[in-house]
Amino acid sequence: MTTILKRTYSYYFLLPAALIYIAIFLVPTLMSFFFSLTRWSLIEWKFIGLENFITFFEEPSLRIGFKNTLLYAVITCVLKVVLGLLLGVFLTSKIRTKGYLRSVIFFPTLVSTIAVGLAFSMMMHPTQGLINTSLAKLGIAGPDWLGNPDLALISVALVDVWKGVGFATVIYIAGILSIPEEYYEALQIDGGGALHKFWNIIVPLSRPATNSVIILSFIGGLRSFDLVWAMTKGGPGFSTDLIASIIYKQYQGGFYGLATAGNVILFLVVTLLAFPLYMYLNRKEAEL
Repeated sequence: MTTILKRTYSYYFLLPAALIYIAIFLVPTLMSFFFSLTRWSLIEWKFIGLENFITFFEEPSLRIGFKNTLLYAVITCVLKVVLGLLLGVFLTSKIRTKGYLRSVIFFPTLVSTIAVGLAFSMMMHPTQGLINTSLAKLGIAGPDWLGNPDLALISVALVDVWKGVGFATVIYIAGILSIPEEYYEALQIDGGGALHKFWNIIVPLSRPATNSVIILSFIGGLRSFDLVWAMTKGGPGFSTDLIASIIYKQYQGGFYGLATAGNVILFLVVTLLAFPLYMYLNRKEAEL
C-alpha cells in the first residue's frame, strides 16, 4: 500500500512540469505544423496544403541562406570550442586574478544581443568606427567590415564568438576542475610537461564539456537571428541572410503561413543536423 501511495505521489510531482511542457512547447509546435499548411492572418485561415513549403523553397535567397546558416554555425562553433578550451585552461591555472578574469570574460554573455549588435555595428563603421580609426593610427587601412559581402558574415560571426565564448569558457572550467588530481600527479611522476598535461589529460578528459559546447554552439548558430539582424539586416544584398532572417522578412511582409512553414523547415534542419551530431559525440564519449 505504501509503495502504491509513493508511486501515485511521484506522478503528482510530474504533473506541473508536464502541463508546462505541453502548454509552452507541445501545443505551439503542433499549431506551427498546422498553420504552416494554411494561408492565415491574425483572425482567419485557409488550408492550402504544401503550397507554403513549395513557395518557401522557391525563395531566391534560400540557397544563400542555407549556405550562410551552415557556415555561420560552423565558424562560431569551432571558435567557441577552441577559445573556450584555451581560456578554460588559462583560468584554471595558478594565477591570482583568475576570479576577476572569469567575471570579465563571462560579462558579454549577460549583455543584450541587440545592444551588442548595435554597438559593434558602430565600432565597425568603415570611416568613423573605433576599429578602423585605431587601425588608421597604426598605418593600416581597415576594410568595410559590414559593407563588404566577403567580410560581413565573418565579421558578425566574430562578434557572436566574442559574446558567447564566456559561456563556453564556464563550461570548460567546470569540466577541467572535475578532472581528478591523481592524473596530474601521475603525469608529474612520469616527467610530463605542460604540453603533455594539455594533450594527454585535459583535452581527452574534458570531452563531456567539449560535447556540450559543440552542441549548444552549433544549435545556437543554426538558430541565430537577432545579432545578424541588429548588425546587417541580412545585407549587403543577401550576403548575411540566414534562414531565420529570411523567415522574419516573410513575417514582415504579412505572409504568416509562409513564414510559419519556414519555421517548420528550420526546426527540421536543426533536428536533422544536431541530433546525429549529438549521437556521434555521445558515442565517442562512451569510447573513452
